[in-house]
Amino acid sequence: MSSSTARSQLPALPIKTVIAASLIACFSLPMHVQAQQELPAEGELQSVVVTGTFAKNRRTIDSESPIDILTSRDLQSTGSGELATVLARLLPSLNFARATGADASDAVRPAQLRGLSPDQTLVLVNGKRRYTSAVVNVNGSLGRGSAPVDLNAIPLAAIDHVEVLRDGAAAQYGSDAIAGVINIILKKGAAGGDVEVGYGQTQERDGKQKSIKGSAGFALGEDGWVRVSAEVAERDPTNRAGADFRNPLEPRYGKVNQRYGDPESKPATIFLNSEYHINDNVDWYAFGNYGKRDTSAAATWRTALIQDSVTKAYSQRTPLFPEGFLPLQNSTLTDQSIVTGLRGEAAGWRWDASINYGSNKFELDLDNTVNQSLGANSPTHFYAGSLKNEQTVLNLDAAREFPVSYFTGPLTVAVGAEARHEKYSIGAGDEASYITADPKLAGGSQGFAGFRPANAGSHSRHNESIYVNLEAEATKKLSGGVALRHERYSDFGSTTSAKGSARYAFTDALSLRGTVSSGFRAPSLAQQYYTITTTNFQVVNGVNTPIETGTFAVNTPQARALGAQDLKPEKARNYSLGLQFQPSRNFTTTVDAYRIDIDNRILFSANLILSNALKNILAAQGTPVGSGRYFTNAVDTRTEGVDIVSTYRIDLQEKDRLDLTVAYNHNKSSVERVANNPAILTANNLKLIDRQSIDRITVASPKDKFSLAADYGFGIWNAHGVVTRYGSFTVPQNDVKLDQTYDPQWVLDVSGSVKLGKNWRLVAGIDNVTNRYPAQVTSNGNLSVNGTQPYSIFAPNGFNGRYYYAKAGYSW
Repeated sequence: MSSSTARSQLPALPIKTVIAASLIACFSLPMHVQAQQELPAEGELQSVVVTGTFAKNRRTIDSESPIDILTSRDLQSTGSGELATVLARLLPSLNFARATGADASDAVRPAQLRGLSPDQTLVLVNGKRRYTSAVVNVNGSLGRGSAPVDLNAIPLAAIDHVEVLRDGAAAQYGSDAIAGVINIILKKGAAGGDVEVGYGQTQERDGKQKSIKGSAGFALGEDGWVRVSAEVAERDPTNRAGADFRNPLEPRYGKVNQRYGDPESKPATIFLNSEYHINDNVDWYAFGNYGKRDTSAAATWRTALIQDSVTKAYSQRTPLFPEGFLPLQNSTLTDQSIVTGLRGEAAGWRWDASINYGSNKFELDLDNTVNQSLGANSPTHFYAGSLKNEQTVLNLDAAREFPVSYFTGPLTVAVGAEARHEKYSIGAGDEASYITADPKLAGGSQGFAGFRPANAGSHSRHNESIYVNLEAEATKKLSGGVALRHERYSDFGSTTSAKGSARYAFTDALSLRGTVSSGFRAPSLAQQYYTITTTNFQVVNGVNTPIETGTFAVNTPQARALGAQDLKPEKARNYSLGLQFQPSRNFTTTVDAYRIDIDNRILFSANLILSNALKNILAAQGTPVGSGRYFTNAVDTRTEGVDIVSTYRIDLQEKDRLDLTVAYNHNKSSVERVANNPAILTANNLKLIDRQSIDRITVASPKDKFSLAADYGFGIWNAHGVVTRYGSFTVPQNDVKLDQTYDPQWVLDVSGSVKLGKNWRLVAGIDNVTNRYPAQVTSNGNLSVNGTQPYSIFAPNGFNGRYYYAKAGYSW
């Protein structure tokens, strides 16, 4: 099958044309102003929230759980156009490392909340469950083994604000809400709009970023509105690789051959949000998106010469690239969704009925590479296959306030039901991308071997759930809530989650809050069925060695031969206790301590370098590999920490003001139990969960993060600065002597803006003003690949160095 027929995709021009037309429409079409529900005015430090509660008009200060609100202005305060990067800079409890050389994880990077797995955070858009990415993080980066939501598929131009619930909420929302919930609220209403162009580049004059984005609302007659938001960007790659001095016989000896940094990326996305008032009791709403993101990431440099392990003689790897070659992983991510429903009031009940469909498809081409086993007849372009995740959700929710004579406020009763269907599919690549024509040579496209027909297929499941949630203000000082949710999954059975929360106000200025909850995360279809055979590099005896590695679904004969068992859901218990202090309208401080216990946590196993006996077993099953791995319920963990957030506003003369924010997170994870090693692996001196796998989830993320932000508005000018301290972290290896602990890193970001008239705004800024880089990777054990890969992919602020940017915006 040729790549042209195997990969069906829209050409790049139509979607960019549609989005460009949308941006022009945002700027030029006539608009009918309609009132829009907004957050409180900028002078208010407290805002009404909808996440984690069903009560009306609940403020952040009244919440029993900690909630952060990030406004559109906050999201635009950095030089980044990626949502995950922006959240990591604004939230002390969120970490977003910038993986490179990690295959598909370069294109879909995971973010983690409170040091937990990226897929243990639930993401909502307008309160509706967002589908997860098709990509599984299977290499040695942060979040290894997870398949979380692709936050960067949601453009900043479409977002009104983000609510981040830092608490377990599975009893309210279902699976995944263990670390917390990120609820992205889209811009709404027919009033106003904006268009912005931006440009930036690094100190090294690479990583150039060009973007244009906009949002505008239009009236649907007198009773409705639709808002269109769109964004197009081009982001050039960065490269911090070192020169290659490994072999003086190489044609490119002493030159920089590797590309090591951010990939090239070209996202284009359009979002729609709409509502129509049918009558006094019923409103129709719909929102959705369509986007594509083309990414070009570099694999590991292939030298021109290869050495025979016995004779030590050198020979040419391939005549097609006599100087060596850098395989390029060129992927297209297609992300689309539609949510529509009706909501209104009947007999005192607020009700909402909706249907929600979303899909995320990842397609991969390999360029500038070969299938070595095909010799001089090898193509240099390959289609490696596709991954697709789909989700369909039906929701019916209702809430009502009931007066209770002995309560000072009403009792809010919320009930609901949900039905969800999920489907995960793998599509095979070209035959040339996976075939091994000569068993003496490496088969498959180098850089990423394609999915084979044996890997291809679709798997699905469904689940149904019901819930009840009660909230009340019992007295002027005491409020609380309880929630209960029961779910039944077609693949592993039933589970029930519960939550209790309370808040007691000692005075108007001081209150205590706390929650106790149980939760769960269902093993994703990707974790259950992802399977592929590809070439992975592992450092063996100090040499970066390519090994044919099989990733096996747990129900396959290959995985069973290595001791695999069916996956079980993760079970969690969350505890939090917090103090709120607001002595004045302009000053607020919250301190929240938490503990999260997770049983049967799912990890991706170690890369099991197989003995000859195990190789023979798998070869007899048609899978000749040197290494194997699969997903397993590996460990029980405990995560403990504290969040501190303090905000202070100083009102100055003539409406000038200074906003100060101090935020701190301290986080510690430990392993309480490790599952028994399968007997077959013990007999072959292998560990399913090795030291590196365990330490990667306990010490590879910063143990703390501190930030101090200042925002000074004076007249038409605004100055913004934030200094962030990323705490120390350790990149673990199986040999403890090769562990590397990185010292804390301080980073300063500054920006300034000016308003020109009523409509124009100019912004200029510098991220990482002092041009700080993390320490370089140790040369011990050749972990830096002879200095060609000098920085750790676990570095929380990346390793691009200083970044300059400018923006020009027009709003109305």
